[in-house]
Amino acid sequence: MKTLKAGIFLGTLMLTNPALAQLEGFETGPVFKKFGPTAPVQTDTPLAAEVQFRIAFDVAKKADPGALNRTIESAARFINMHVAAGVARENIKLVIVVHGGASGDLIKQDIYGARNDDAINGSADAIAALQKHGVEFRLCGQSAAAYKISNADLLPGVKMDLSAMTAHALLQQEGYTLNPF
Repeated sequence: MKTLKAGIFLGTLMLTNPALAQLEGFETGPVFKKFGPTAPVQTDTPLAAEVQFRIAFDVAKKADPGALNRTIESAARFINMHVAAGVARENIKLVIVVHGGASGDLIKQDIYGARNDDAINGSADAIAALQKHGVEFRLCGQSAAAYKISNADLLPGVKMDLSAMTAHALLQQEGYTLNPF
């Protein structure tokens, strides 16, 4: 029981303190070299190169100004870790559905800076890099309306959906599973 409590404490500490999240043995790559660190693991469940992943990530919590959104980085970690484990990159299909406060992480720098005291959108470069590797970004139109975000405000390639609920429902019909992390 003490080990479980210690593990939960350490996990919580890592989530609340990004400096501790980059533990010894974690490295970026092989796909994304600037973000998405993972650690090699001797697993009891080997992954075949031909395994297919179709996963939707749900993002509601915004990043701090200038910081990379944690869930967006998790998508990069997912790709890095599975490619490193031997899964073919083309067999990993990810969609990131964004809503709520995280909506602002998908807007162009000039608009982001005007809304955040001239801060840098710390997620913009990662979004562009993920898109180059086929990751889709979809914004909840209902959240966009609430935060006064227009299609013209969005980073290149970001798509506007009617709602996050609609996006997830349609993705499920296309065989995507929802990543709970």
